[in-house]
Amino acid sequence: MIARIAGFTIAWSADAPATLAVDDGHPAPLVEIFTAAEQRARTSQAYVRSALGARLRSTRTETASDAVTLVQRDPRTGLEVTSVLSLSGSALRVQHTLRATAPGQVTVTAVSSASVGLGAGPNAGEDYDILTARSEWLAENRWHRRALSDELPPLSLPIHAQDGRGHATLTSHGAWSTGEHLPVGALLRRDGAAVVWQIESGAGWHVDLSQGLDGLTLSLLGPTDLEHQFAHTLGEGDEFTSVPVVLAASPRGLDAAIAGLTSHRRAIRRVDGPDLPIVYNDFMNTLMGQPSSEALRPLIRGAAEAGVEVFCIDAGWFADPAIGDWWDTVGEWQEAVDRFDESGLRGIIGEIHAAGMRSGLWLEPEVVGVNSPVAEALPDDAFFRRFGVRVTEHDRHHLDFRHPAARAHLDETVDRIVRDYGVSFLKLDYNINPGAGTDWQAAAAGDGLLGHIRAFGDWLDDVQRRHPALLIENCSSGAMRADYALLARTHMQSTSDQQDFRLYPPIAASAPASILPEQAGNWAYPAVGMSDAETAFTLVTGLSGRLYLSGFLAELRESQRALVAEAVAVHKTLRTQLAMSDPFWPLGLPGWEDDLICLGLRAEGRTLLFVWDRSDEPRAVTIPGVHTAETIFPAGLPAVGMADDSWRLEDVDGGIRIETGDGIGARVLRVGEGHA
Repeated sequence: MIARIAGFTIAWSADAPATLAVDDGHPAPLVEIFTAAEQRARTSQAYVRSALGARLRSTRTETASDAVTLVQRDPRTGLEVTSVLSLSGSALRVQHTLRATAPGQVTVTAVSSASVGLGAGPNAGEDYDILTARSEWLAENRWHRRALSDELPPLSLPIHAQDGRGHATLTSHGAWSTGEHLPVGALLRRDGAAVVWQIESGAGWHVDLSQGLDGLTLSLLGPTDLEHQFAHTLGEGDEFTSVPVVLAASPRGLDAAIAGLTSHRRAIRRVDGPDLPIVYNDFMNTLMGQPSSEALRPLIRGAAEAGVEVFCIDAGWFADPAIGDWWDTVGEWQEAVDRFDESGLRGIIGEIHAAGMRSGLWLEPEVVGVNSPVAEALPDDAFFRRFGVRVTEHDRHHLDFRHPAARAHLDETVDRIVRDYGVSFLKLDYNINPGAGTDWQAAAAGDGLLGHIRAFGDWLDDVQRRHPALLIENCSSGAMRADYALLARTHMQSTSDQQDFRLYPPIAASAPASILPEQAGNWAYPAVGMSDAETAFTLVTGLSGRLYLSGFLAELRESQRALVAEAVAVHKTLRTQLAMSDPFWPLGLPGWEDDLICLGLRAEGRTLLFVWDRSDEPRAVTIPGVHTAETIFPAGLPAVGMADDSWRLEDVDGGIRIETGDGIGARVLRVGEGHA
């Protein structure tokens, strides 16, 4: 039997394992299962040809126009696998549930959330490039394209009459799921077709590519034994659910395939209404974790005058100012009375509300400093533990949200903050990577980490059931844990902690490849020492996603304040379109050191371009495929020909020619697409 969903072919029969392929690819076994007792049926370094997976046979199937549910069983171990393949947006979502049906135990060490066949024959990989993104704190979303044959070289497999044994891999480490690489990538065929993937795990993930005689196989996995110290033991009647993955394919190339992932992300995310409120936060290049009533008041005034809708007090509101560095004392989340005047934190939040803005607070719920009273108040089992001792990373312990005491502590914290202070926005941070995880009530540390992440997601769901008006930002140390296991549950994602406005554009322009534009909180932090052109530059960065403001706005020159107010007003006119837009990159995904960077967002016949020039010298570039450009920000800078920082825009054959002026600059343009 065969079913087709979103460009993928699913096949099953009574005498072979179910398979999955891109429509013109070779059929690869849909699910590979590795156990402590059995690894592969034929040796390899890749996550293919598992012994248990080869024995799976279909026992029951349910089909619909947009979903297929397959039940397969291994007769030797009695392990039953229920696979659900469903249309999500215009992409294919795949997830498995393993159930032990026989006496005894099975210890699972890895499960492929999806294995998919691409191309056909022993040289299929030579037709593809691979596109992946490195990421780290302050330098997120650095995409690189290279020939897949660089990692899977031609091997003359038919001469040897065997499949290859090597593999090309990408993996996460610890709990920063996006701290080294993004769990999003693509295979680009030389004829222009593209297949993109997304792994939705905050607890370990792995991408595996291997070449066999039949063709190229892409295997997507959650945590594994070898890479993440993962193992999960199932007794009779026990179940384990794999990490979900999403695939999108298009013959029209990368931008069209990413549009498929974008539609899926919108289908699963928790929306925050049509207004997408503009948030000001006092941290970046501003108070840097040292708030007080005196320091906050001018910031509140400046934000309100600019038209901000949510004012978030960042880290430090809980820390005695006499301590200085409060890093190792966090976890109690009580107001530090000495930071605020006689009206206290409640009073300064009242001033935020009186200024017409909603209020927010910073919180790092999963950590407790080694010198916090909570470190002694909660039981040892409420924290990550390994080999019988509590895990410490950078003077902090890590809470385990599977433990009721940990959840009760944070339930009380959030309920008290919302009740006593009237906040409606929480910025949730995550600034340590605790390693492999915890082995408390887990077969291995990676299993404990997965259990914690799933419990943390459940906690987020519970919080928002109790407080449906509460908006939650998934900060995660800038964007070190920016995966859709969490982003499906939260409203906003800070895309970086990068405080150099010249370095931010490639981060912001690349973010929509892995984060919805309406969730991508791009910082704009004008400073009085900036020129007007530099002020507009940082504001264009903010406008290219969810405008996220910081900086001493009240200290700005009049011309700078006018630019900030203009950017806020522009964002309010664009944000409904932002939440319906698909990203594209007319000049390609940017390199970290590129001078000219361009992001496009298209929705309902309206197309925006965000263009940055980071060179100090005038430049010229043709943006292909667009025409009739209109500058919508900054409209207030001098007209063409009247200042060195002005730009010239001209329709030419095949696109728009942009000539930039002296010094750095940036623009938001509204354009047409196709031929004029």
